[in-house]
Amino acid sequence: MHSLGRASAMIAAGTLVSRVTGLLRAMVLVLAIGSIGHASDAFAIANQLPNYIFQVISAGVLTAVIVPQVVKWSGHEDGGQAYISKFFTLAAVILLGVTVLAMLCAPLLVTAFAAKFNAAQHALATAFALWCLPQIFFYGMFALLGETLNARRVFGPYAWAPIANNVVSIAGFILFMSLFGSNRNDVEYWDAAMIAVLGGLTTLGIVTQTVLLLVFWRRTGLRIRVDFGWRGMGLGEIRNLAGWTVAMLLVGLAVSSVQQNVLSGASGENAATAAWFNAWLIFMLPYSIIVMSIGTPYFTQLSEHASAGRDDEVRADIGRAVRTLGLLVVIAATAVIVAAVPAARIITNGPAQAVALAPVLVGFLAGLVPLAVQFVVQRTFYAYGDTRTPFFFTVFQAAIAIGLALLMPLFVPQELLAAAVAAAQSLSSLAQVILASWLLHRRLGSLGMAGNLWALARFTLAAIPAAAAGWGVYLLAGAETGWMTAGMFQGAVGVCLIGAVALVVYVAILAVFRAPELRAAVGLVRRLVGR
Repeated sequence: MHSLGRASAMIAAGTLVSRVTGLLRAMVLVLAIGSIGHASDAFAIANQLPNYIFQVISAGVLTAVIVPQVVKWSGHEDGGQAYISKFFTLAAVILLGVTVLAMLCAPLLVTAFAAKFNAAQHALATAFALWCLPQIFFYGMFALLGETLNARRVFGPYAWAPIANNVVSIAGFILFMSLFGSNRNDVEYWDAAMIAVLGGLTTLGIVTQTVLLLVFWRRTGLRIRVDFGWRGMGLGEIRNLAGWTVAMLLVGLAVSSVQQNVLSGASGENAATAAWFNAWLIFMLPYSIIVMSIGTPYFTQLSEHASAGRDDEVRADIGRAVRTLGLLVVIAATAVIVAAVPAARIITNGPAQAVALAPVLVGFLAGLVPLAVQFVVQRTFYAYGDTRTPFFFTVFQAAIAIGLALLMPLFVPQELLAAAVAAAQSLSSLAQVILASWLLHRRLGSLGMAGNLWALARFTLAAIPAAAAGWGVYLLAGAETGWMTAGMFQGAVGVCLIGAVALVVYVAILAVFRAPELRAAVGLVRRLVGR
C-alpha cells in the first residue's frame, strides 16, 4: 500500500499541474478565438477528431491490452523486452496507417461529426483537421509509451508530460494573438496562414509531450528495437483482447458523432461544440485528479492480483477503491455544480456566455460519481483479460446516449441543447455502471456493493448541507451579476472559495457522524500532499 500511495501522490501532483495548465491553455484559446461561435466550433471539432481516437486508445485498447500483457511479458527471462519490441513496431505501423487514412478522409470526418455546419464553417473545420489529424499518431505513441511506463510501475511521467503540451500550446496561442489579434470567431476572417499557425502549433504540443516520455524510458529497463517478426508473439490473444475494444471504439465514435451532429445545429449564438468541450475540460479536472490518480495504481495492483488468481484480494481492492473515490468525487461534483457559473466564467469571454455554458457543465457533473465507479468496474474486467463484456455494457450505454441525444432537439430549445445532451450522457453512464456491476458480480461473486452504495448515499446526504453553504457564498457574492463573473481570474477565485466552504462543511458533517471512510480518505490525502 505504501507504493500505491506514493504512486498516487506522483500521479495526483502531475495530473493537477497538467489539468491546471490545461485550463490555462483553454483560457488563452478562448481569448484567441472565443468560446461560442462558428470559428470556435469549427476548430473544436477539428482538434477533437484525433482526441476521440486517443481517448479510446488510452482508456480502452492500450489499457485493456498493454498493462495486463506487459505484466505477463515481464515474467519472461528477458523481462518482456522481445515481445514489447514487436508490439511497439506493430502499433506504430497501425497508428501511422490510421493517421494517413484519417487525413485522406478529413472532409468526410468533419461531415460525420458536424453535418449541420454551413459550407464556410465546414471548409474551415476541414482545413483545421488537416493540421490536427497528425496528432493521432503522436497521441497513440504517447499512450503506448505511457501505459507501458505505468505497467512497469513508472507512474509519474505519463501524468506530467502533458504539461509540456500545454506550455507549448499556450505559447503558440499567444503568438497567434500577437500576429492576428484576438477573439477571431468569424469564419470570414480566417486565411491559410492563420489556420497553419493555430493548427500547426496545437499539433506541435502533442509531439512535444510524446517526445518527453522517451526521456524517462530508460527507467523501464527495456531497450526497444524495430522488430517486424510478429509471428509467435501471441497476436491471436492480443487480437481477441483488442478486437472487442476496437469495437468499443466504433461504438464510442458513433455516440460522439450523433451528439456532435445534434450540437452542430445549434452552432453560432448558442452553447454548442466548443462550449461542450470546454465544459468537459472543467468536468475532467476533478475526474482526473481524483479518479485517475488513485485508480491507476489500483488497476496495476488489480492486474497483478487477477493474474495470480487472488480473487478475494481483487474484491477487496474494488471495495476500497469505490469507497475512497466515492467520498472524494461526491463533494467534488457537489462543489463544482454549485460553482458552475463561476467555473464556466473561467473559459468564456463574459458573464452571459458563462451563464449559457454553466448548464452544460452541470449536465456532465451529474455523471461524475457513476463514472468513478465505472472506472473501477471496467478495469477489473480488463485485469482479467476480459474486453468482451465491457463491449456489451458499452453498447448498452451507447444505445441510451444516442437515443436520448436524438430526442433532445424535439423537446429542448437550442440554447439548452448542449446541456440536455450532456445530462443524457450522464444518465446513460448511470445505467451502464448498474449493468456493469451486476455482470461483475456474476463473475466474481459478492462485491460488497450494498455496503458501497450505502457509503455513497451517506456521502450524498452529507453533501446536501455542504452544497447549501456553497450556494450561500455564491449568492452573497452577487450570483451571476457579482464579482465572481467579472473575469476569468475572479471566476477561478470564486470556485476555490465556494469549494473550500463546501468541503469544510462536508468534512465536518462526516466527522460528527464518524464516517469510517473519512479517516482513511484524510490519511490518503495527507500522504498524497506530504509526498
